[in-house]
Amino acid sequence: MTARQLATRLHPDDRIDPAKSGPQTMRQVTVNIAESPIAWLAARGHLTSAQLDAGERLRADYERAGLAARVTMRWDAAPPAKRRGGARAADASLARIDAHRRFQAALDAAGPGLADICWRVICAGEGIAGAEKGLGWPARSGKLVLGLALDRLARFYGTG
Repeated sequence: MTARQLATRLHPDDRIDPAKSGPQTMRQVTVNIAESPIAWLAARGHLTSAQLDAGERLRADYERAGLAARVTMRWDAAPPAKRRGGARAADASLARIDAHRRFQAALDAAGPGLADICWRVICAGEGIAGAEKGLGWPARSGKLVLGLALDRLARFYGTG
């Protein structure tokens, strides 16, 4: 498991009746920014190790493929021609293309109904409750559906 990286964030104060609270009602919460939603679920016994491994592999392919949103342009340049070691620009591009293909194949293996929850929770880092709401699902259904999706990903990646 990754090391704890605690940060203080503002969060809407949902303990108060939303009808009584204004848009400015916020509270400070401490979160571990190094922990993903699936690592949180696994730490509490809701996911098997095979499901966690499959989710982490999907996330790694997503990151390697460069599919995450960027704030600005990339400033890392290709290494100079005389320098030894490291991947060449062509090798890095091929690795990125391979990761993108693996990512798409993994989502295809999960299936059309399960790929959405995989992307939202594993790749975008959205919480289960937020994903349920965004997908229009009933409360408390997300863990079950995510577990089914991770089982399919585990079969795809050969981890389960």
